[in-house]
Amino acid sequence: MSYLLQIPKKIIGGIGSLDNIKDLLKDINTKKATIITDNGVKNANLIEKPLDLLKSIGISIEIVENVPSEPEIGQVEDIFSSIKNKTPDILIGIGGGSVMDVTKLISVMMTNKESLEEIISTGIIKNKGITTMMIPTTAGTGSEVTKNSIVTNPEQQVKITLSHELLIPDYVIADPLMTVKLPPAITASTGMDALTHAIECYISKKANPFSDTFALRAVRLIARSIKKAYDNGKDIAARLDMSIGALYGGVCINSSGTAAVHALAYPLGGKYKVPHGVANAMLLPYVIEFNSDVIEDKLADIYNEMGLPNQEKLNNREKSCDVIKNIYLLVKELNIPNSIRNYGITENDVEEMARAASQITRLMSNNPKKMSVNDIMDIYRKLL
Repeated sequence: MSYLLQIPKKIIGGIGSLDNIKDLLKDINTKKATIITDNGVKNANLIEKPLDLLKSIGISIEIVENVPSEPEIGQVEDIFSSIKNKTPDILIGIGGGSVMDVTKLISVMMTNKESLEEIISTGIIKNKGITTMMIPTTAGTGSEVTKNSIVTNPEQQVKITLSHELLIPDYVIADPLMTVKLPPAITASTGMDALTHAIECYISKKANPFSDTFALRAVRLIARSIKKAYDNGKDIAARLDMSIGALYGGVCINSSGTAAVHALAYPLGGKYKVPHGVANAMLLPYVIEFNSDVIEDKLADIYNEMGLPNQEKLNNREKSCDVIKNIYLLVKELNIPNSIRNYGITENDVEEMARAASQITRLMSNNPKKMSVNDIMDIYRKLL
């Protein structure tokens, strides 16, 4: 068996690492740049420092600031139409998962004649996109390093993941100072998204020595710091842990991939607009509990990385149970919504959602334990 690890050309991380953007762009001879972001990031003044740094070295800059929180195919195509004739040397995505996903998609749309809908339907990207740089302002999706981009198909009311190695960004600057203004609720949901990535990649059928290394380290970093970052957004040490932990989670996705938690989350987001991190957080303990009898050894490893007590006194079954209890407790402490009824979902919707989730075979086939439609329905019902 062989293992594959795909990551960007260069990743720069750490407190104040944004300052490296000048030397990096000089090295790749950048003259024109397009910054892609959203109104929330712009209104929080998070693009001001990158702008000043770029202007200081004479780079011509265009700004696109209208990326929606849950981008649809048509909206991505509209953004592409607005910049396709600008001929930038580089696209710089400054924002959370949606901004970075859109930046990656537009990059390949600039160099391929096929429409986005055609690319999604075939999964084929023939030509590498123009150069991309990601500067995440959340610590969650890991999109800054992944080969995935997620868009919503409004007609089918589903989220679609395009996965291709040519979507992997070229450069990443992961500066935790860019995340200190995140509100507590977003810190919680994006952080739980990152923790879900790490746990699912570790228990997935495609887990391997590469993904395991990053996954376990991500669990350690996130578990020890997510509550600290939630309680005090200016805790820079906690923000650094979360920034690196989220990035490691993204590296895991490229190597092993997520599983049933994400499959069950997609119908919640596509039709009912449940934020992705919230959906993952609500589902994570229930799906792990369903899988627990076949992954006791792995949950014991996760228990140890989470720094939970009595590591030498408990057996693997006891550790497995305690991991699940602690995830339930963490979701509660972070004030994640505990019912999908908050989003207008009722018993009448459960079977349709379960059937939709079961069809996401790319993820369901990666789950360590086979899950039937009835099993999925049972999990959704626990969230009503």
